Amino acid sequence: MGGNITGRTAPEALLTLLARRLTLVAGSGRGLRRLAGGRRGALAALTLASYPALLLAAVWPLPATFAVLAPLSYAAETALPGRAAAALSRAHLGATVRFLARETAAVVLLARVAPGRPWWYAALAAGLFLFHGVRAAQTWLACRLDRVHHQTPVVTRNIHLAEPPIPPPPPRALLAWRGTRLLYLDALAIVPAAALTPSGLGWTGAAGAAAAVLLEVAAAAALLVHTRRAVHLGDRRRVLSAVDEWVAAYRPEVVMYFSGPATAAYQATMWLGTLERITPRTLVVLRERSLATALGPTTLPVVCIPSSVDLMNFRALDGARVALFPANVGNNIHMLRVPGVRSVFIGHGDSDKEASFNPYTKVYDEVWVAGPAGRDRYLRAQVGVRDEAVEEVGRPQLAGIRRTSPYAEGVAPYRTILYAPTWEGWSDDVFHSSLVAMGPAIVRALLEQPVRLIYKPHPLTGHRSPAARAAHRRIMALLDERTGIPHLAVTGPEPSLYDCFNEADVLISDISSVVSDFVASGKPYVVTNVAALSGDRFRERYPAAGAAYLLGPDLAELPDVLRRLDAPGEDEMAGARRALRGYLLGPDHRDPLARFEEAVRRAAARAEERARLLGLEALAPSVRD
Repeated sequence: MGGNITGRTAPEALLTLLARRLTLVAGSGRGLRRLAGGRRGALAALTLASYPALLLAAVWPLPATFAVLAPLSYAAETALPGRAAAALSRAHLGATVRFLARETAAVVLLARVAPGRPWWYAALAAGLFLFHGVRAAQTWLACRLDRVHHQTPVVTRNIHLAEPPIPPPPPRALLAWRGTRLLYLDALAIVPAAALTPSGLGWTGAAGAAAAVLLEVAAAAALLVHTRRAVHLGDRRRVLSAVDEWVAAYRPEVVMYFSGPATAAYQATMWLGTLERITPRTLVVLRERSLATALGPTTLPVVCIPSSVDLMNFRALDGARVALFPANVGNNIHMLRVPGVRSVFIGHGDSDKEASFNPYTKVYDEVWVAGPAGRDRYLRAQVGVRDEAVEEVGRPQLAGIRRTSPYAEGVAPYRTILYAPTWEGWSDDVFHSSLVAMGPAIVRALLEQPVRLIYKPHPLTGHRSPAARAAHRRIMALLDERTGIPHLAVTGPEPSLYDCFNEADVLISDISSVVSDFVASGKPYVVTNVAALSGDRFRERYPAAGAAYLLGPDLAELPDVLRRLDAPGEDEMAGARRALRGYLLGPDHRDPLARFEEAVRRAAARAEERARLLGLEALAPSVRD
């Protein structure tokens, strides 16, 4: 019998038809996506049909057909949508059952085409059995280790404990490749066994099974090493106590406290460079585990304490005197309640958007803004922030902003225009982004000009709005199509926004802190007027646009703006920008960092005075010492 059948029997014809159907499905990515999107049931049925087809090919036996069906059944498995796979699991037809069915069919096929039971047949069967045993052990270790690291009461960076040490988590791939993902390793045995046994190379299946087992054993051994290192992490009290003692010995004077999703980590990251350079000892306190890795690089010690109860019992923070808050979130309450610590809202950029005069801000002892414009925003908004609580401290991050550009210095052949739209916001009621309404048109118009374009969208672009995501994709496609001038799309952290400022001759942006910060450069900037308000009304509502060229939804002003910037003496907004700079960012200071540090020291002195009045015993010396 075996593979020497020459006639087209009914079973063989049926299996050949099924193989062709699976080939069409597996060979067409679009076909798979259509099935996944609208015909999940059809793909699930096709996946299930491949297994009895494999068994029929094994019993008949039809090794050539089996050799075609086997890889195609793997392809059908990988394309099976998650919802369809979940439905099959509920019907007790989960991935393990399906893969075992394929392995059983392979064993049956070899029994039919390799009479006499050669040694490799037993080795293959035993190898597949052992494969599942080791896979279970490896998956158990991975789940246990993942759970231990995700239930650790505190995550740290730049804190090195002698006892007990907190080991870093194992490589993510080591934890992610477990369970059903590992089932595909059995292809190392099944595919060569089915394809090569009729040629007298049946031992390749046994060799593949041995390779799969060895890979599993290696992964399990690596996990076992990490598990032994992390065994003490299950003692929550011991781990918390050790970190608490380390922080108490460090004696932090300033705490930067941050909570939020990983996508918002940029709000805290923008302050790291400043806080690294001030004299008072600073500690970063995070509340979500994902932030521990999402936060930018820093030399500051970082502790992440997810549990509110653990944080409120973390006594080492009692010695701090100033807590800096870059964002208004509910979890701030757990730090605000610490007595003796002066709370300061530093925000993550001054702008005319509603986020820069949020009513939540009145809970802090002090609200720091860059210049008089920030103070006026709170006074106009009347959200309960007292004028005496507002302090103007400048923007220390802007110390490196240059007032020239490579083009102006004669080292670049093209003028550079930076388009940096803000994101869509949490609701359409405060929609300030130009991305959906104007973004692709702005980029298309600039690409027709002899200028270099840098496109740097907000990190949260498309976070809420599918329309914003679509507009961003259209812009990226436009940039990809262009050759010649080296346009640049910056969708990651590097180069930084301020690096882009130094490259740019002109900024096009929306009402956001990007505009306020760019004013430090003294260079021309254009603000999008998405709502098509009159110029006077727009500038009255958004003072940061007081020295801007405005751009309406139809872009009618763009040619004239570019012409003015190219013609010497035509930049009519130059004087207004110089005046606006002091209003938005405060007067020029010989050392912006020293100005910020002095504000920190004043806040610490006020905290010390209040601590004495309350009879609180300081656990750390004043930053004045």
